[in-house]
Amino acid sequence: MDKKAFFVHHTAIIDTAVEIGEGTKIWHFSHISESVKIGKNCVIGQNVFIGKNVRIGNGVKIQNNVSVYEGVLIEDDVFIGPSVVFTNVINPRAFIERKAEFKPTIVKKGATLGANSTIICGHDIGAYAFIGAGSVLTKAVQDFELWYGNPAIKHGRVNHEGNKL
Repeated sequence: MDKKAFFVHHTAIIDTAVEIGEGTKIWHFSHISESVKIGKNCVIGQNVFIGKNVRIGNGVKIQNNVSVYEGVLIEDDVFIGPSVVFTNVINPRAFIERKAEFKPTIVKKGATLGANSTIICGHDIGAYAFIGAGSVLTKAVQDFELWYGNPAIKHGRVNHEGNKL
């Protein structure tokens, strides 16, 4: 890992076997778990947790206080707003280990996840889709769809720039 090719704030924790692309910035108090791969020119904001084996594409922006748990794949040019949370187990219990039951989630190229949204595992988000702030996403979203609410429902479509059609 060529540490001159990217920036890591001195308070961030980077575990072993992590790949970080050129031009990426990782800010204060973030924790990047083992075997994570982060692409080029990404911004990982303050207090972000990225779980084991997560894959993040190029040009991704992850704002402050986001948790990206194991089982998530984030493609290129995705925007993840502040305090977004991904889950990875449908029915968690503190006293039952369910790591073998993690459900994958894919966030496809160019999608936007608004601040404070929660993404329930096992539901992919299409390319350039837009999830509104505060939403709880419990279903799959197709390319260019606009979803918001609790639970989130489809409210139309957006264009490539994220404007409602």
